[in-house]
Amino acid sequence: MKAFTKKLVLENGREFYGYGFGADREAVLEIVFNTAVVGYQEIMSDPSYTGQLVVMTYPLIGNYGMADDDYETKNPTLGGMAVREYNDLPSNFRYTRTLNEVLEESNIPAIWGLDTRALTRVIRDEGTQKVIITDAATPKEEALARLAATQTVQNPVEKVSCKKRWMSRVPNHTYDVVALDCGIKNSLVRQLNAVGCNVTVLPYNSTYEEVMAFRPDGVLISNGPGNPNEVQPVIELVRKMRGRLPIFGVGLGHQLIALAYGAKVEKMKFGHRGCNHPIKNLATGLVEVASQNHGYTVQPELPGMVAVTHTNLLDQTIEGLECKIDRVFSVQFEPSSAEAEYHDVFKKFVNLMEEGRDA
Repeated sequence: MKAFTKKLVLENGREFYGYGFGADREAVLEIVFNTAVVGYQEIMSDPSYTGQLVVMTYPLIGNYGMADDDYETKNPTLGGMAVREYNDLPSNFRYTRTLNEVLEESNIPAIWGLDTRALTRVIRDEGTQKVIITDAATPKEEALARLAATQTVQNPVEKVSCKKRWMSRVPNHTYDVVALDCGIKNSLVRQLNAVGCNVTVLPYNSTYEEVMAFRPDGVLISNGPGNPNEVQPVIELVRKMRGRLPIFGVGLGHQLIALAYGAKVEKMKFGHRGCNHPIKNLATGLVEVASQNHGYTVQPELPGMVAVTHTNLLDQTIEGLECKIDRVFSVQFEPSSAEAEYHDVFKKFVNLMEEGRDA
């Protein structure tokens, strides 16, 4: 057995040894786990994981490589990755590079060969915490000192949001949508294109006047990383814009809309990250299995004008909200992850925009 080259040291003092791949550097991150069986490329390129080290519970990662069309962003900002077994010889006709090559190019450190089942149980039982990925030879006391002295990424939305506008257009479009980029995923933009929307993506801190200059039919508040309570520009924008245009929030956008209406959003013990969460639609009674990626949740004490539309059957957390008077609604789960199941939320957005034209 060859000697370990890297290790993880958690705030609680636990150490997990393995072998490094990706970028050969030390990093202090927030550790979380993801229960998805497939989709590691979408996970590593999802801006919502900025500053986080993601532990993949599925044991084999890397086996189908990386395909050019499957990235959620051009410049991945994942903090790091931990996997049980890494395969550097993909078997997939679509792959153009290996996961290791992309991680290395993006300066993202990773580790394989450690006991991801035990590590996941630690996170589940004790909650998310800081972790340092470092050389296997680093003394534990030294690693803990560096861990205590280093902050994780601050204001991640500011880091991942675009600095200039960009557009995604379709032939013979029907609607014009402005999307506030809090860490938007490419798949979310594609889904809007699929229902006839030209999409103009603006920086998260755009003003009301800048948004309205594009004369949009509706506004999307995107997914993204970090604590929603810190994203005040978007909260204030929603307050100013609600009732004037249809507004649709996804992921972090859902939490920001809740805050704009006076609700509270608090950090969860270990969050929801994976593709196997049962979500009940309270209007239809149907249960949908949805992808999740969030570490904060809307608290149940809501203002009277806001209604709950979806709940998570695992822990009863709020997964959807609506203010019918203002034509504002949101979902916590990821509607862009599977078109067949979640096309209805985009149809709802389209219907609201159509009603706005007729008013």
